[in-house]
Amino acid sequence: MSAETLIQVLASGVATGCVYGLVALSFVLIYKATGAVSFMQGELLMLGAFAVLALHEAAGLPLAAAVVLGVAAMAAFGALLERTVLRRTLGPGHLTALLLTFGLGMVMRGAVGAVPAASHAMHRLPLPFAGASVQLGGAALAVEHLAVIAATALLAGALTLFFRRTRAGLALRACSENAGVAALMGVSVPRMHTLAWALGAGLAAVAGVLLAPVTFVHPNMGLVALKAFPAAVLGGMTSLPGALAGGVFLGVVEALAGLALPEGAKDVVPYLLMLAVLLLFPGGFAAGLRGRP
Repeated sequence: MSAETLIQVLASGVATGCVYGLVALSFVLIYKATGAVSFMQGELLMLGAFAVLALHEAAGLPLAAAVVLGVAAMAAFGALLERTVLRRTLGPGHLTALLLTFGLGMVMRGAVGAVPAASHAMHRLPLPFAGASVQLGGAALAVEHLAVIAATALLAGALTLFFRRTRAGLALRACSENAGVAALMGVSVPRMHTLAWALGAGLAAVAGVLLAPVTFVHPNMGLVALKAFPAAVLGGMTSLPGALAGGVFLGVVEALAGLALPEGAKDVVPYLLMLAVLLLFPGGFAAGLRGRP
C-alpha cells in the first residue's frame, strides 16, 4: 500500500468519522441533559438533509440560506417534539424513552418515504466544489472530505464557546451535571431539556448536511446513526469531546479495515469496538484510561 493511498483513506475516514462524531454528540447531549437515549437521531439527520434540499431546490433559496434555515427548522422541530410529545411521557424509565423515540423515528422515515419525489429518486446537494480534488504530494484529496472536516472543526469550536461563554450554555452544563442543584440556583430545568433536544436535532441536521455531499440524500441515510452510537459509547455517553473523538476514531478504523479486510467486514468493526469497550471499560474508554469504573 502506497503512502498516497494511505493518506486518501485516512482523509476519507476522518471525514466519515466527523459525521459519526456529530451524531454521537447529539446522542450524548440529550442523554446528559435528560437521561434519555434518543433513537430517532438518524431520522432527524435524514429529515434535516431533505429540509435543506427542499429549501434550495423547491423554494429556490441560496444554498447557504437553505442550510441555515433548514438546521434552524430542525432545531425548532426538536424543541416542539420535546414540548408536545416527549416531556409528558419520558420519565426515569430508559426503555420508555428508547421505544418512544424509535417509534417517532419510524414515523419520520415513513412520512418521507411516502413522498414520491423523496423515495423514487436519488438526490444530492449541488455544491460548487462537488467532485473537485486537491493534491497533497502524490495524493488526491476530495474537497468534500476536507470541507466536512473543516466544518466539523468550526462547529466544535462554536459549541465550546457556547458552553463556556454563554448563560444558556452554562445553565445547560449545570443541568447536565446535577438538575436538582441547578434548579435551586434558579435554572429552569424544563427549558434546559427543551434546549437539549433542540440542539440535538440541530446537530443531527448538520450531520445530514455534511453527509449529503459525500452520499446521496435518501430516506435510509439516517442508518448512519447506528454506527455513530458506538462512538457515543466509547466516550461513556457522558463526554461531548469524547463522543466527537470516538466518531473520528471509528471512522479511521473503519476506513483502514475496509482497506485491509475482506469486503463488508468493515461494517462490523464499530460494533466489535463497542462490545470491547463495554466489556473492558463499562464507564467508557476515556474513563477507563483515567482508571475510573
